[in-house]
Amino acid sequence: MPGVGLISPPPHHDIYSIEDLAQLIHDLKNSNPRARISVKLVAEVGVGTVAAGVAKAKSDLVLISGHDGGTGASPLTSLKHAGIPWELGLSETQQTLVLNKLRDRIVVQVDGQMKTGRDVIVGALLGAEEFGFATAPLVVMGCVMMRVCHLDTCPVGIATQNPELREKFSGKADHVVNFFTFIAEEVRGYMAQLGFRSLDEMIGRSDLLDVRRAVNHWKAQGLDLSAILYRPENASSVPVRRVAEQDHGLSRALDNQLLELCKPALERGEKVSFEMDIRNENRTVGTMLGSELTRKYGAAGLPDDTIDLHFRGSAGQSFGAFVPSGITLRLEGDSNDYVGKGLSGGKVIVYPPPTSPFVPEENIVVGNVALYGATGGAAFFRGVAGERFMVRNSGVVGVVEGTGDHGCEYMTGGRAVVIGKTGRNFGAGMSGGIAFVFDEDGSFPERCNMEMVGLERLEEHEDLDLVQGLLERHLEYTGSTVAQRILRDWPVLATRFVKVMPREYRRVLDAARTRASDEDRETAGVGRG
Repeated sequence: MPGVGLISPPPHHDIYSIEDLAQLIHDLKNSNPRARISVKLVAEVGVGTVAAGVAKAKSDLVLISGHDGGTGASPLTSLKHAGIPWELGLSETQQTLVLNKLRDRIVVQVDGQMKTGRDVIVGALLGAEEFGFATAPLVVMGCVMMRVCHLDTCPVGIATQNPELREKFSGKADHVVNFFTFIAEEVRGYMAQLGFRSLDEMIGRSDLLDVRRAVNHWKAQGLDLSAILYRPENASSVPVRRVAEQDHGLSRALDNQLLELCKPALERGEKVSFEMDIRNENRTVGTMLGSELTRKYGAAGLPDDTIDLHFRGSAGQSFGAFVPSGITLRLEGDSNDYVGKGLSGGKVIVYPPPTSPFVPEENIVVGNVALYGATGGAAFFRGVAGERFMVRNSGVVGVVEGTGDHGCEYMTGGRAVVIGKTGRNFGAGMSGGIAFVFDEDGSFPERCNMEMVGLERLEEHEDLDLVQGLLERHLEYTGSTVAQRILRDWPVLATRFVKVMPREYRRVLDAARTRASDEDRETAGVGRG
């Protein structure tokens, strides 16, 4: 929201292992099968091992970024101390991937203050196929390296939203085209000297790099560069560049069946509803379907519940990730982590089957990191969510019957209703949105992180109507006995709700109300003259 500060960049609380990264890559590939998925790594000692994990996680591309790069908004400590030269990181990455027979399935890209055709040639000989230029093209467009990109004061109108400053922008596309034309000509010249017809022939040929002049320099005397230029012994028998596509397993996804069943909705906007079983090997269910719907109907999607799918069983990771408006996913069972990740207007409902022997409000029904980074839509969970519920939520309204630790962390928008116990550190880094917590025993303040939020009573009408309406929907969708009990004694139990309100968000809302009130007075002729 304008006027509210953000913690940027916030931590990636959906990634704690290489398996988590693999799941994210799978989610992104499902959300757009046509896109290449790239993972950016800082050039550092050991980056080759991480790059091998990225290749096994089925990324299409790995970017090795050198220490000299970075935006003008980078902290000074990062500019001075983070990373190592791209040459070192690239060399280690190429050697590790080739030694482990992983190089054939992934593109290697490199960047970090590349400026000349010679940089491209060196990068190719060390193992890169693609090359990133940023600072040099910016300078070509008029950047004067003031390093105030984050302050909205760019004097040449590049990194700013200020219309007066943007008028000062003098860059032209022709300038950038001309720059890269010269880069390409320089590359062609070096290739001719080396006797190559294409870049593909050059990739990984570190044996062609001549270091004698550098080592003979008085500053570099005694350096041993053999480790950087080492070519693995198997380099002549295994591919040293990308020659095969990653197998993302999309052909085996459950969504292929969903796409066939939902053709009437996708092609003609007709309502579709059906039931089917689901198993925890079915990951990222609904995402490819949502991708096709968005491709056809755009960001607006379709009317609510146009596609209404009822699943029975245990869903795998990322059930309902990125689902757009028009899709409703009902799960009679339970689900693993990342339910509703990036939810974009759709509806996700999870509840145990009526024959379930356990008490829903005392057991986990959806795993960790549910509704991570969600931007719109609604979610209703009859049961407890794992840790990091609604982290970085920016627009979803949701009801849950309890959460693990770190609920609503880094939340920037939306509404959360928790009708059960929360874990510790609730609301850490929360800068927007509102959470309503049913604090029946008065212990919630001990578990709430008060650094950026305050606790308030529910406001008459506005808050009470919102919470009551969401509980009624929760009861309708899930049959929740907890919601039923609260609604039955609503006037009394409504006083047990605590409103978690970010202080900056409250300040901006109060300022907007004051401004609107002043405008109303002026319109009525009773302004402050």
